[in-house]
Amino acid sequence: MKTNRIQFQKGMSLNQFLKDYGTEQQCTDYLEKSRWPQGFQCPKCTSNEHFSYRRGRVKVFQCHKCRSQTTLTEGTIFHSTKLPLTTWFQAMYFLGQNKNNISILELMRLIGVSYPTSWRMKHKLMQVMYERESTTKLSGRVEVDDAYLGGEHPGGKAGRGSENKVPFIAAVQTNSKHNPLYAVFSKVKAFSNDEIEEWATRSLVSSATVVSDGLWCFQAVTKTGCTQQREVVGKGRKSTDMECFTWVNTILGNLETAISGTYHAFDFEKYAHRYLGEYQYRFNRRFDLASVLPRLVTTAAQTGKRTERWLRLAEDQC
Repeated sequence: MKTNRIQFQKGMSLNQFLKDYGTEQQCTDYLEKSRWPQGFQCPKCTSNEHFSYRRGRVKVFQCHKCRSQTTLTEGTIFHSTKLPLTTWFQAMYFLGQNKNNISILELMRLIGVSYPTSWRMKHKLMQVMYERESTTKLSGRVEVDDAYLGGEHPGGKAGRGSENKVPFIAAVQTNSKHNPLYAVFSKVKAFSNDEIEEWATRSLVSSATVVSDGLWCFQAVTKTGCTQQREVVGKGRKSTDMECFTWVNTILGNLETAISGTYHAFDFEKYAHRYLGEYQYRFNRRFDLASVLPRLVTTAAQTGKRTERWLRLAEDQC
């Protein structure tokens, strides 16, 4: 059997991580480079002229032109953090290198923080991943399927009528050999024509060929210019036995296993988009695991502050 190069790649070892990001100074230098690749730029007047100094552990920049001051972490996902940057980098390392998800409780133990702190860090970093992936568009041949997160409440309805089920769309772009390239997991309000059309506009290139089952709402992708290849699934034809749905079924199975095997429970209605975004972020960068951490640091440096109050709002309010 031929070795799967993606699965057997080295990634970034713990020793390599400690060598490159093991000290506060190393983390500070890399975050500064990630936030201002061309050198410091004042957030207020965009001037490059400045001087910097240390205020305790915090690096402060003062603009020569407008005299305003800003810290290295101000206005980023690390805004007002009291934690060392080494702790943040450790969290990003574990979230990025682990094939399966890491629970808040496990992250708490790995990096040595309290549970509330671990919750904030995990949700902030998942929000970074979600926002970065929100602009991903699939092209070419795309397998799609309808799916649900969650299950029935004790004494509640089962199946599609369950109050604890959150609907989402799973889509996988494949190459000419029908191998998977990229995926998109999108929470939707319902499987309706309007929702599918809106999703297709946001997540698909208009020239894409969408391979879907017989669920009628998927025809709405044609309104955005996409071509639909409709494969009807019935009693004598299961989607799991159909080659045209191989990868969307496989990846959906891996996603559901990762979530159910890691998280005992979370508020599906409020936070499903983040957990889906986290899995999507890692899947779409699986070809080069060693680059996941530096890329995540750069994205985090360019994402604005997200307070705990904001994080706890429902998605529709964000």
